[in-house]
Amino acid sequence: MAKLSFKDYATDQEVRWCPGCGDYSILKAVQRALAAQGAKPENTVFVSGIGCSSRLPYHVNTYGFHTIHGRAPAIATGVKLANPELDVWVITGDGDGLSIGANHLLHALRRNVNLNILLFNNEIYGLTKGQYSPTSRIGTTSPSSPQGSIDSPLQPCLFAIGAGATFIARAVDIDQQGLPPLLTEARDHKGTAFVEILQNCIVYNKDVFDEVVGRKMAAETQIRCTHGAPLSYGKANDKGLMLNKQSLSIKSVELGVDGIGEEDLLVHDETNPILAQMLATMSPPMPVAMGVILRQEKPAFEESYWARKPLARRAKVKELLRRGNLLDRRAK
Repeated sequence: MAKLSFKDYATDQEVRWCPGCGDYSILKAVQRALAAQGAKPENTVFVSGIGCSSRLPYHVNTYGFHTIHGRAPAIATGVKLANPELDVWVITGDGDGLSIGANHLLHALRRNVNLNILLFNNEIYGLTKGQYSPTSRIGTTSPSSPQGSIDSPLQPCLFAIGAGATFIARAVDIDQQGLPPLLTEARDHKGTAFVEILQNCIVYNKDVFDEVVGRKMAAETQIRCTHGAPLSYGKANDKGLMLNKQSLSIKSVELGVDGIGEEDLLVHDETNPILAQMLATMSPPMPVAMGVILRQEKPAFEESYWARKPLARRAKVKELLRRGNLLDRRAK
């Protein structure tokens, strides 16, 4: 097959999100990641639920399903079980995936189905005009919380850890250098890959992540997680993370102060779920963890599913899937 560029993964459908929406950048990152790995369009499927993010399958030149609210993980699981050779992506948002769809997302994660789940987190319901979502911060004013939300926000990566996900990562929508290769890593993972993408809703929650993703301050407010490397950050790479042994928590330190050197910093171990939990919960004034937070090896669900079915039954399942509507045949 001839080498494809990201343009080959674009459809002829007009891309229509609000001007300035982070979804445009995420779409471009997805197309670049597919091109980088030479993904075959005929073997690739995008499944989405409901929300602004869920329009993405219209704009990727592969197979796609725009499904129902919160049920994308369940439908994607069916697709993967029916044909394990397919490369299946799930596109969801903080409202679609963590409210009405939280139970479906949880079970896809705990089963370790070989899906690539991208959760666009803008901390608001954008499509339905700005209600607060499960990730909205306390005090968020919206049409459904005019006096400010009093709900405690849910943390997507911590939710994924609790559900037993084997690949958890975080990125920023406009990061065209870091996001495409991170999506490639997610695609390479055998099992459920969960990627939270901090995304700006230009209309209903503008600049909600500005204190973290602003380009002038990103070096001081984000920390890149690289397996086997010290957890350091800062414009001059002069800050880092250490373990506070008294409270068993992470603290930020400055190198060179009180004799602290790079050798005293925590080294990122992406196989350690305890460290992943600490990193996933960090928020300003602590730096926000980006990159692969957790990665573990575990058998993918569809492998175990098919391994337990005799070859004859496997053939029967495939026959039923391709046979057509049973009621129509009975009518004839």
